[in-house]
Amino acid sequence: MSAQPLVLVADDEPRITKLVSLALSAEGFRVVTASGGEEALQKAEEVRPDIVLLDIVMPGMDGIEVMRQLRERRPIPVILLTAKGSTSDKAKGLDLGADDYVAKPFDLDELAARVRAVLRRALGVAPGGGIVSFDDIEIDLERRMVTRGGDLVQLSRTEWLLLQHLATNAGKVVLHTELLTKVWGPEYRDDLQYLRVWVSRVRRKLGCKPGEPGRIKTFQGIGYLLDVDGSRTDGAGGNTGQTPGDAVPYGRRRDKRPGEGDPGRLL
Repeated sequence: MSAQPLVLVADDEPRITKLVSLALSAEGFRVVTASGGEEALQKAEEVRPDIVLLDIVMPGMDGIEVMRQLRERRPIPVILLTAKGSTSDKAKGLDLGADDYVAKPFDLDELAARVRAVLRRALGVAPGGGIVSFDDIEIDLERRMVTRGGDLVQLSRTEWLLLQHLATNAGKVVLHTELLTKVWGPEYRDDLQYLRVWVSRVRRKLGCKPGEPGRIKTFQGIGYLLDVDGSRTDGAGGNTGQTPGDAVPYGRRRDKRPGEGDPGRLL
């Protein structure tokens, strides 16, 4: 079996699929192409790609519907390709579950870098054991699941990897550069606005109201902290009223209970 990642590129413009195929092949990827949504689903079933690049606007079945059906079959990273380049369109694509978004016309070197970065994230960060819990949230680091009030929280790969890294280091401030490098790759280490957008998305998934930090605290100019004990305030560098021994360091962790149900996996 080849170790080279397999990329499926779906676009109804032959010149785009040819150009992307040549560029990614030159970067060491194996590439298969599809000219529409139905063909993309068929080829995804046949060749089991490692990542899919989808044009949003395709006749018959658009990229959003293709992505939805792909995710129903198995977890797979998706990068959306579109001629639309506004901030609102980008946010919509990410909200619909894409792992990344590239607007046309795109730089081929950047596209290849994005593919590599998403594939790195898809491999995941080595999870710790047990469960990190707070309020009605449980983060199962081994099974890679999050529940809220007993219900499964649907997270994209990027949202999960960001939360996973914070939960693995619960109680610690994780530097901006560390999060960006671990989750997105070294080429993103200075993209603080990108990180802020994704942290905001994770906060909402955990039930925070817009503008509220919830348990993911901001340390201005430094990083973020998952405050499982509710003892920290945004921007605070120290304890705010908690005495030593009030909580287990790095969060309340416990081993999974024998016989616990598995409501479904995130990834």
